[in-house]
Amino acid sequence: MSEQQELQPTFSIEKIYVKDLSLEIPNAPQVFLERESPEIDLQLNLGAQQLEEGIFESSITITVTAKLADSKTMFLVEATQAGIFQIRHIPAEELDPILGVACPNILFPYLRETVSDVVNRAGFPPVLLSPINFDALYAQRVAQASNEA
Repeated sequence: MSEQQELQPTFSIEKIYVKDLSLEIPNAPQVFLERESPEIDLQLNLGAQQLEEGIFESSITITVTAKLADSKTMFLVEATQAGIFQIRHIPAEELDPILGVACPNILFPYLRETVSDVVNRAGFPPVLLSPINFDALYAQRVAQASNEA
């Protein structure tokens, strides 16, 4: 009976943390005198790696750039939110979707709060990141990989 329990699929969060955080305001203090609303550009990258047997790190890196109409940068924030997850006794074909969808879904609210907080502390109105459909991103990545193969 205990041997059967040991083989039960396991998924747990071990740690969630900010792995990297950078804020740049290259045109301060003049940029604080601007009255126009900036255009916000977002770049998103996902990462995952195995740390040891059954232990994985998943991460989301986002770059948020706010530019004025004259291409002057108001601010640039780059943040990486990461988590360590214990994932055991999961079939290999199910591991990639867990790392590419389930883990980012857990990490994203933390990343959203980190970005909003750092932008607000920099003296700008908070940037509220819209929800991201990680299922669709994963499906797109899988389709792209199969097209390249």
